[in-house]
Amino acid sequence: MSQSLTSRTPKPKYDVVLIGGGIMSATLATLLHEFDPNLEIAIFERLGRFAKESTAAWNNAGTGHSAFCELNYTHENPDGTVDISKAETIAEQFEISKQFWAYLITKGYVKDPKDFINSCPHMSLVFGDKEAEYLRKRHQKMSASVLFSGMEYSTDHEKLKEWIPLVMSKRNPSEVMAATKMDMGTDVNFGTLTRKMGRHLLEDSNVEVFLYHEVKDIDPREDGKWEMKIKDRIHNHKQEVVADFVFIGAGGYALPLLDSSDIKESEGYGGFPVSGQWLVSHNQELVEKHHAKVYTQATVDAPPMSVPHLDLRIIDGKKALLFGPFAGFSTKFLKEGSYLDLPESVNTKNLKSLFGAWWHNLPLTKYLIQQVAMTKSQRMQHLREFIKDANEEDWELKVAGQRVQIIKKDEKDGGKLEFGTEVVVNKSGTIASLLGASPGASTAVYAMLNVLEKCFPEKLQGEWREKLLEMVPSYGQKLTHNPELTEKLRNYTKEKLELEY
Repeated sequence: MSQSLTSRTPKPKYDVVLIGGGIMSATLATLLHEFDPNLEIAIFERLGRFAKESTAAWNNAGTGHSAFCELNYTHENPDGTVDISKAETIAEQFEISKQFWAYLITKGYVKDPKDFINSCPHMSLVFGDKEAEYLRKRHQKMSASVLFSGMEYSTDHEKLKEWIPLVMSKRNPSEVMAATKMDMGTDVNFGTLTRKMGRHLLEDSNVEVFLYHEVKDIDPREDGKWEMKIKDRIHNHKQEVVADFVFIGAGGYALPLLDSSDIKESEGYGGFPVSGQWLVSHNQELVEKHHAKVYTQATVDAPPMSVPHLDLRIIDGKKALLFGPFAGFSTKFLKEGSYLDLPESVNTKNLKSLFGAWWHNLPLTKYLIQQVAMTKSQRMQHLREFIKDANEEDWELKVAGQRVQIIKKDEKDGGKLEFGTEVVVNKSGTIASLLGASPGASTAVYAMLNVLEKCFPEKLQGEWREKLLEMVPSYGQKLTHNPELTEKLRNYTKEKLELEY
C-alpha cells in the first residue's frame, strides 16, 4: 500500500463505508465490488497498512479452521455420544472461503496462492485411556461424514512416530496416546491474503482506501443514513463522512463504535479483552521434524481459544514452529490500542452483562491470572508435554494478537461470555458489525455473506445471484448431503489454490 494514500481526502458521501482494514472488510469490499462495480465504497483503516491487527500472521494461529483438529467443536454428550454438528458447520464455512479464494485466483485478482495458503496436515492428539476412547468415538462419527472422509486414527506409537516424530521422541512406550490425522488441512497467512485483496481493490477497482484514518463516532441521521467523524491521524484533520451502509470490521474497536451508533441491537454487549503469546522456534532442524498442526484438549477452566497446539507455520516462505497460545490480559481492545479501552467501554447499558459474566466465570479469571504470571521457564514446561527434550534456547516468546470476547445479555445470569463470532445488524439493515474472535478469519467469506443476507437480501437473491454462484458454487447447498458436489469442489479448490495433500 503506497504512502501516497495518506494524502488523499475522503469524499463527503459514499454508498458503503467499511471500517477496518482486516480480512473481513477486504472480503466484503471485494464481494460488493464484484456484485456492483458502480458502488462508491470507502475503507478506513486507522493504521498504515492492511492486516496489522488480528489478521496479521503472528497474531493468529494461521489454521484454516475446518474442524479437522479442533476438539472444542466436537462435544461429548452425557450419554457418551459425540456431537459433530458444529464441526460440520465450521467445515462447510471453510469450504466457502476456499471457493471464493479460488475465484480470486481464476480472475487474476490474486496471484501466487502459495504465498498465503499451504497444505499442512491437521491432527488431534490426546493422552490417557479416557481421552483416547473419546477420540476413537469422535473419529468413528466424523469419518462417516463426507466432510471428514479420509480421517485416520491411531494409538500405535510406531504410526504416531511417522506422523509426529518430534512429539514422539523420548516417549515412554507404555504411555497411552491417540491421534487423528487429516491430510487436507491448511496453514493460512491471512495477513498476506488480505493485503493481496487490498492491492486488487486499490489498483483494479474504484474502491477508495484511506490509511491512517480513524472513525471516531457513528451517528444516525433522520434520513436513515449514517454520519461518521473521521480523523486523519497523519495531518490531525477531522471531517464528517456520510454513508448509506456501514460495516464495522474493526476488531476489538467494533464494540465501542457499535455502541456509538445507538442502535437497539447493540444494547447489553460488552467486551472482555484477552491477549496471547506464542513460543516460537526458527531452528530448522526442529522444524523439519514437524509437519502438522497438532491440537489437544483445553485445560480445565481455559477458554476455547487457549487450546494448546504445536503448529507448523509458513510465513513469507519461511517455516517455523509455534506452540501456545498462552493467555494474557490487557485492557486494550487492540494490540495498538489504548489502556483506557476497557474502562471506557463500560456503560449503564452493559454493566449488568459485564458483572454477570464476571461473576459466573470466576474460574476463568483465576486461569488468566495464573497465565499472566507464568515465566518463560514455566511455559517451556507446558511445551515439554509435547516435546520431551525441548531446549529453552531454541524457543523465543512472541506476543500474539489481542482479542475481545463478546459479553452479551442473558436473562438467567445477567451476562455470559460468547466465544464465537456474531454479526449484529440493525432492523433496517443499514449498519452491521462483526463481534468475536473464533473461528474468525477462516470463515470470513461465510460471515460477510451472512452480512449481505441480512442487509441486502433482495439483491442477493435477485440481481446478484448469478455472480454469487460464480464466486461460491455451493451457496445455498449443504455439502454434508452432497458427496459428489463436495468432491468436485474440493478438487477444484485444490487445483486453483495449488494444495498438495
